[in-house]
Amino acid sequence: MLDIQLLRSDLAGVAQRLAGRGFTLDTAAFEALENERKKVQTDTQDLQARRNTLSKQVGQMKAKKEDASALMAEVNAQAEQLKTLEQQLNDVQQRLNDFLMVIPNTPQASVPSGKSADDNVQLRRVGEPRQFDFTVKDHVDVGAALGGLDFETANKLAGARFSVLKGSVARMHRALAQFMLDVHTTEHGYTEVYAPYLVSADCANGVSSLAKFKEDLFKVEGRDLYLIPTAEYPVTNFVKNQILTLNELPLKFACHSPCFRSEAGSYGKDTRGMIRQHQFDKVEMVQIVTPEKSNAAHEELTAHAEAILKKLELPFRTMTLCTGDMGFSSAKTYDIEVWLPGQNAYREISSCSNFEAFQARRMQARFRNAQGKTELVHTINGSGLAVGRTLVAILENYQNADGSVSVPAALQPYLGGAQKIAAAG
Repeated sequence: MLDIQLLRSDLAGVAQRLAGRGFTLDTAAFEALENERKKVQTDTQDLQARRNTLSKQVGQMKAKKEDASALMAEVNAQAEQLKTLEQQLNDVQQRLNDFLMVIPNTPQASVPSGKSADDNVQLRRVGEPRQFDFTVKDHVDVGAALGGLDFETANKLAGARFSVLKGSVARMHRALAQFMLDVHTTEHGYTEVYAPYLVSADCANGVSSLAKFKEDLFKVEGRDLYLIPTAEYPVTNFVKNQILTLNELPLKFACHSPCFRSEAGSYGKDTRGMIRQHQFDKVEMVQIVTPEKSNAAHEELTAHAEAILKKLELPFRTMTLCTGDMGFSSAKTYDIEVWLPGQNAYREISSCSNFEAFQARRMQARFRNAQGKTELVHTINGSGLAVGRTLVAILENYQNADGSVSVPAALQPYLGGAQKIAAAG
């Protein structure tokens, strides 16, 4: 959530920055709400001052043994008026809060301007795509030949956009999650956590806007609970309504979980295979830091996600998202895209974002600085990595002409030393 003081001090400037990311700020509506708030507060202050004056007069009259009943009646009437004004102020404050809750974050100055993914800027590219001397298959055909990818059974169980993994493919999927957690906890300094797969509406609203994105989530019928679209939802909320000490920061968490997304609005996109599913696994990294450390932490976390791809020797590129392609809560985002020869394209495998104080303000997550004053923390998160898409990348990049798939050297210890996986029998 944006700082309301920003809107009060520079409404036109904030509107201009938000326009760069395709959001039209209703400045007239904000000004109307602000004028209403100011009027109610002024009326309240005037009435309180009048009531204080009358109360003194009542005291003086009583001291003189004079009849103060008329003034006392007026004081009591003003008490009722103050209650009414208090309710009006609470109402306008709630409407102001609701107004703020659906406004996206403002982009950092370093974010390139643009309207869509076509305007994203390549930051770096690592590794060269492999040159094959046979016809390349996509992961669906590679996995089917291994007897490890079964979309027909998944469709029978739950419908489209689900998958069943079997045998060596299922084992590789599990190994990847373990490998990612081990790297992040032993080499990158993250604390492994295990979190609920369900969160309340309040928690969902703490990291994003439930009002805007409710259709993207799966809700538990009859309960105030939503299936998590990413472990960012529960893990970032670890610090909700807390005041941390300075020496507790930074906090660095790594969490493996399934993720559930309705994929509303994605009809017809990536219907083949495991690229866009209703259920998938991810290892999520979350950092909670002081404001002056957030940009450095964002770079560090992105490098940690890239490190997994480097160890697996998968070609990738890192893109800086433009203003028109960033997520709702983000101030700056890097997307890491892995090369998929079956699609002859780079596809997103991790999105690493700095939210600055945007999420912290929604969650009231704070710390006490060196001067003893409370400040909002900054939050950063990213996938380290999406497990299913990493599996897809290995199946496609490491496929062999005989239908087998070579195992990346870094992953072999997690698969009992196996150098290849092949169809059973």
